[in-house]
Amino acid sequence: MSKKDVYKTVKEQSQSLLIEKKSKFIANVKPVDNEEDAIAFLNEMRSKYSDATHNVYAYVIDENNIFRYSDDGEPSGTAGMPVLDAIRKQEIVDVVVVVTRYFGGTLLGTGGLVHTYGASAKQGLIASKIVKRQLCDIVSVKVDYTLLGKLQHEIATNGYMLEDTIYEDEVTFIISCPIDTTERVIADITNMTNARAACEKIDRKYVDAEAIEE
Repeated sequence: MSKKDVYKTVKEQSQSLLIEKKSKFIANVKPVDNEEDAIAFLNEMRSKYSDATHNVYAYVIDENNIFRYSDDGEPSGTAGMPVLDAIRKQEIVDVVVVVTRYFGGTLLGTGGLVHTYGASAKQGLIASKIVKRQLCDIVSVKVDYTLLGKLQHEIATNGYMLEDTIYEDEVTFIISCPIDTTERVIADITNMTNARAACEKIDRKYVDAEAIEE
């Protein structure tokens, strides 16, 4: 798993299909935390598609900068590297992509293979929802009901990431703050409420802060 404060990855497992000159290219994509998870998924796909012509793959693990790829019998450089390039072009880490090919009877040529494997991998990555993952402090902000509207407006206008709102004797907003902004956010809320808000850091975790549209 990445140790960076901010990185791009995929949110969920996905499968997509691309057909080129009757050959079927099935891209299976999965977020992974380590190389062991990537290899386990690769073996699962090899077993599931054991009758396929090729099971090409690539994966990138941010920790220790690990990356691997394989053409799995396709001409050298025409399959695994284009899949890896699709991952790198999106600057995605902690992901494994397996592109399974069922040969349709028509040769695609070197250029055709490079293009189609790359396009299949990119399609699979987009289907898995590319996200920017950010290390955040989770902050509890407790106020009385007279400040409810004011704080809701503050959260909305400043783009704070609202995790939850708890309505009890007082109102508690749970917000996510990128770790380099936490102290400023707390100071802003304290000043805005004339120190009537009780702010407390209660956790630190990665948050999917932004979907990357392609």
